[in-house]
Amino acid sequence: MNALRGALERPTPLALGLALLLGACAAPGPGPADVSSPSRYWGQPLDPAGAASATPSGVAEALPALPLTPQALEQAAARAVDDLNPDQPMVDFQSPEAQQDLWQRLRARLVLDNLDGPRVDKWETFYAKRPDYVDRMLERGSRYLFHIVQEVEKRELPMELALLPFIESAFNPESQSHAKAVGMWQFMSATGKDFSLKQNLFRDDRRDVLASTRAALDYLAQLGRRYDGDWQLALAAYNWGMGNVDRALKQLERQRKPRQYALMKMPNETADYLPKLQAVKNLVLRPDGFGVQLPPLANHPYFLSVNIAGDLDVELAAQLAGLTPERFRQFNPQMNKPLILAAASPQVLLPYENAERFVGALADYTGPKASWTALQLPKTMKPAEAAKWAGMSEAELREINRIPPRMNIKAGSTLLVPRTAQRDHDVSEHLADTAALALAPDAPARVATKVTVRAGDTLSTVARRHGVTPAQMADWNKLSLTTRLKTGTQLTAYLAPAKKTVASAKPKAPAKAKTRPAKVTQTKATTQRAKVKG
Repeated sequence: MNALRGALERPTPLALGLALLLGACAAPGPGPADVSSPSRYWGQPLDPAGAASATPSGVAEALPALPLTPQALEQAAARAVDDLNPDQPMVDFQSPEAQQDLWQRLRARLVLDNLDGPRVDKWETFYAKRPDYVDRMLERGSRYLFHIVQEVEKRELPMELALLPFIESAFNPESQSHAKAVGMWQFMSATGKDFSLKQNLFRDDRRDVLASTRAALDYLAQLGRRYDGDWQLALAAYNWGMGNVDRALKQLERQRKPRQYALMKMPNETADYLPKLQAVKNLVLRPDGFGVQLPPLANHPYFLSVNIAGDLDVELAAQLAGLTPERFRQFNPQMNKPLILAAASPQVLLPYENAERFVGALADYTGPKASWTALQLPKTMKPAEAAKWAGMSEAELREINRIPPRMNIKAGSTLLVPRTAQRDHDVSEHLADTAALALAPDAPARVATKVTVRAGDTLSTVARRHGVTPAQMADWNKLSLTTRLKTGTQLTAYLAPAKKTVASAKPKAPAKAKTRPAKVTQTKATTQRAKVKG
């Protein structure tokens, strides 16, 4: 740090590099956030400039004037690092390498054979007709592309893989498909867990920019090895699944055909996958042909990882960094709650200029840093009862913990609750990793009832007669689903209590005098129809 202090005291190239590293001109800021409207726990919406429209009282006083003091710069250098090069956090933005065009660096490393044909033409036309969509996609990608390019190079993989988030999610880390694939790289839950992407009440690492990129490239590298460097097969497996691709290849073997992507029988989505990637590749190589202009991208990191020592409200973190909560979430979309857990997410990502401000502001901030903590429910409760136990309104409990109507909360569930003097603690690492919310339908209590087996009954007919399932009947009576029942046997069924009927208090109407019914004449045809209906 003495060398750092000396560099700050004299105008040397290193000092200039440090100032640019932590200064406001470190990276071009994108436009307005492209996210959906937040709940009230994520703060106010964006203004047209993408900045916070107002700073709440108590935070403005904590924000230091910029530029920061040499001591604050030292602290920033110690706590804010380039995640890709943690041992070399200093970036000289004036170096020739940093001034290179990232798009040119990417183009120079595109090595896979090109495809052509009607499917490629279809997707080229798709992008050419949607310049606004392409612009939004490119703007989002500009935040994360340097990091992905670095990671692809580090693994010595084809650079085409850096373009996959364009076709997977349009570079939206909060994207979720109809099939429940999530994040920039569209991980299904099980596959994400296979690659150590945590998914629980507080976080979903499939949305985490760093973690999901690491997992996706590890997975793609694994697929590349599995298919002996045939990247067409590897990419088909990334989209369709290894099992499906393996079965399609075995079918080709039985037909005595070569193991080729183009010969596999596959769904349209997978058949379009590589042509779509080729169309994006062509767009990057020849943007003029698509009527778009690639945003200028410098060849240096866009964001830093900043360490946090304790739990921190998301809204406060965003304010201290000079960002709206929505903009903050663009870099930290994995957080499911309005609380950053130091035990689960000890780092946050911030653009360079905001990292500088955040580190200094957080060090100077003396107010409460977290207004929430987590507790486990000691027994199964209705939401109203749990809200009273937690000291908050039922509406607030439901919103913050996303509890749907007509559901009870099971014992052992983790709930986010307001901090008080008696429970002013950070969430433990164990709870941060295992937190879960278990719900059960708010059904009326069931009563054990004896039911008698009739002649010809099976568990299915008994269950159907009493409005339960055969599996429930088997479980309650310790029987298998195929057990033969003896007539007259009594079984136990847990049934909803019968509704009580209340006798009507209305006085009976006086009996009407009997009158002889009118004589009705029916035709033969009418009589026959009546007999048929009966």
